[in-house]
Amino acid sequence: MSRKLQVVGWVSAGLISGVLFSMGFQAVAQRETRSSLPIDELRQFADVYGAIKANYVESVEDKKLITQAISGMLTGLDPHSAYLDADAFKELQVGTQGEFGGLGLEVGTEDGFVRVISPIEGTPAERAGVKAGDLIIRIDEKATKGLPLNDAVKLMRGKPKTAVTLTINRKGENRPLVFTIVRDVIQIQSVRSKMLEPGFGYIRITQFQEHTVENLVKHFNQLAQQGPMKALVLDLRNDPGGLLNGAIGVSAAFLPEKALVVSTDGRQDDSRRKYFAAAGDYQRSSREDPLAKLSSQSKTVPMVVLVNSGSASASEIVAGALQDHQRAKILGTQTFGKGSVQTILPLTSNTAIKLTTARYYTPKGQSIQAKGISPDFWVEETADGAIVDRLRIREADLNRHLSGREAPSKGGDNDKQKPAAQKPEQRNGADQAARDAKPIEFGSADDYQLQQALNHLKGRPVATSARPESG
Repeated sequence: MSRKLQVVGWVSAGLISGVLFSMGFQAVAQRETRSSLPIDELRQFADVYGAIKANYVESVEDKKLITQAISGMLTGLDPHSAYLDADAFKELQVGTQGEFGGLGLEVGTEDGFVRVISPIEGTPAERAGVKAGDLIIRIDEKATKGLPLNDAVKLMRGKPKTAVTLTINRKGENRPLVFTIVRDVIQIQSVRSKMLEPGFGYIRITQFQEHTVENLVKHFNQLAQQGPMKALVLDLRNDPGGLLNGAIGVSAAFLPEKALVVSTDGRQDDSRRKYFAAAGDYQRSSREDPLAKLSSQSKTVPMVVLVNSGSASASEIVAGALQDHQRAKILGTQTFGKGSVQTILPLTSNTAIKLTTARYYTPKGQSIQAKGISPDFWVEETADGAIVDRLRIREADLNRHLSGREAPSKGGDNDKQKPAAQKPEQRNGADQAARDAKPIEFGSADDYQLQQALNHLKGRPVATSARPESG
C-alpha cells in the first residue's frame, strides 16, 4: 500500500476505541532527573515560540501554541500516543460504556484526508452504504484536506435525527459520491450469540467494553441451557479491541484458573507484569466476580476462534492466549498487530495524555506488535479467494509504528507470522476482486470462514487458503 495512515482512531463519529489501554490514572512521576533536560533544544523551542508570537501573520494564543506543541510531541512518537483535550478525554471515558453519538465509522487520516477504515455494524453509516477505504473529502461544506482528525470527528457528530452530508472519493468511481446520513445514538452491543444448530454455539464480540465479560457469561449460559454444548465458535473478526480487563476476563472464561493470559514489558517497573486468568486481574470493582456464574461447560467445550486483520489489541490477546494454551484453534487471516499498551496520564481534571508505555506478549512470549496472531487455519473470507482482507490497514502499515521485540524472559520472535506483501503485478486482479466482493454478514449461512470453522469442529476437512509468501 503506497500511502500509510498517519492517525487511526475509532469514531462513531467519534468513538475513540481500537486502542487497548491501561487506565493508569497515576501521577507523572519524575522518573528521570531534571538534569537530563536538553537545554539547547529547549532554548531552540523557545526561539521558535517567540518567532511565532512576534511574526506570524495573525495573533496566536499562548494556550493554542502550547497545546499544539504537546500534541505534536505525542503524535510524533507512534500512531497511538496522543494528547487528549477535554472533549477527547471525556469521549475516551464514555467510550468504554458502549454508547456513542454520531454516524458509526472507524476512521483515520491519510495524506491529509479522512479515510474510512470500516463502518460499524448496524449503524447509519453502514446502512447508507459507506465502505472501508472511502476517502471523505468534504463534511457538509467543510473540506477535510488538512483538517485535524478530532475536528473532522466533531463535524460528523451531532444531535440524533440531524443530518450530515459526506462527500466521498471511492476508488473505481469516476466522480465523488454524496451521502446524506441521519445521525443517531450508536449503541454497540458488544456480545451477540445464537445456536447455529443443536449443540453448536456462536458468540460474537464486537468490542471489549466495561460489561463485555458479564454479557459473555449471559450469552454463553443461554446457549448452554439449550442442551449440552458440542462446540463453540468465538468470532473476534473486525473487533478493534477495548479494555484490557475485558480481554483478560474473556480469556479467563475459557482457560484454567490462574493460567497466564498476557504479559507486558516496558521501561518502568510498573509496566513489566503478568496478567492471569484470575478475578484480581479482570475485575475493575468490588462487584461479584462475573465469571462465578459461568457454566462449567466453558472450560471444556471444543472451540474455534475466528479472526481477521480487523481483530486488534484485546482481540489479539484473547486469540493469542487461547492459541498458546491450545484451548482453541484460530481460523481466518493474520490479525491487525497492535501489541502496545497505552496508559492514560491526566494533566488536569479534564485533559490527559495517552502514552505508549509497554508491549504485549502472548503466554509463550511471542510479540503481538506489528506482527499479529497467525491463524492455525489460514482461510480467506470467500471461497473464490477474493482476498478482501488484503485491502485493510494493519499496524505495520501505520507511520511510526513500533517494531515487535522478543519477550525479555522467554525470547521468541514470530516475524515468520507476518505475511509479506505480494508484488504489485500479482495483486491487481485480486485487489479488484476484493473490492467487488459482496460484504460478508458474519454469522450467516453465507459466512465462508464460519462454515470452515464448523467443518473443523465436526471433524471434517477445512478448505484452507494458501498463506501469503513470507520473505
